[in-house]
Amino acid sequence: MSGSSAALQPPPDAVAPVRHPDAPAPGELLGSHYAECFGCGEEQPHGLYLQARAGEGVAITAEFTVQPAHQGAPGLAHGGVLATALDEALGSLNWLLRTIAVTGRLETDYVRPVPVGTVLHLEAEVTAVAGRKIYSRATGRVGGPDGPVAVRAEALFVEVKVDHFVDHGREQEIQAVMNDPDQVRRVRAFEVNP
Repeated sequence: MSGSSAALQPPPDAVAPVRHPDAPAPGELLGSHYAECFGCGEEQPHGLYLQARAGEGVAITAEFTVQPAHQGAPGLAHGGVLATALDEALGSLNWLLRTIAVTGRLETDYVRPVPVGTVLHLEAEVTAVAGRKIYSRATGRVGGPDGPVAVRAEALFVEVKVDHFVDHGREQEIQAVMNDPDQVRRVRAFEVNP
C-alpha cells in the first residue's frame, strides 16, 4: 500500500493470527454466506458471485469476472465494484478465524484499469489481531494469479456479536433469515461481513 493510515497499523501488542481448528481446510470452497449478498450471493442478479477458497494459514484466494453491469467508465470496472471485491475477499478471512466481524476501515489503491470480461484474481490474509480488531490486506491481479497487480487494499475489521445485524438490519430481511427452516443457512447468513 502506498501510505496507509495509522488506523491500519497494528498496535505493538497485536498478535499473529491463529487459524481456528474448525476452519475450512486449505483448498476448500467457502461458498456464499447469504444468497442476497452482493459480493458472494448466488441470488443477487448483478452481484460479483465471488468464489473464495481457504488458503494456508489465515489466507484465502478468490476470483470474480467483471461483467458489463460492473462498469464505471465504458468497458472498465467501476472502482467501487473493485473495492467491494476486495472487501468481500477480506471479509471471507473471518471464516478462518471463526469470528463475526464487520469492516471498520478499508483503504484501496487502484494500480491499473480492469476491463470488462477480466477475471480478477484475489489473495487476502490476516496480518495481525489486537483484541476485537483484525488487520488484513488483499491484492487483485489480472491475467492470472501471478499477473500484474491491479488493485490492493488494507483493512481493519472489528469483531461483533450477531446482535449487531439483528439490531441494525432491515426487519424484513432479518425475519426472513431467522424464519429459514435450514439452520445452517440461518447461521451462515451472519458469519462474515455482509
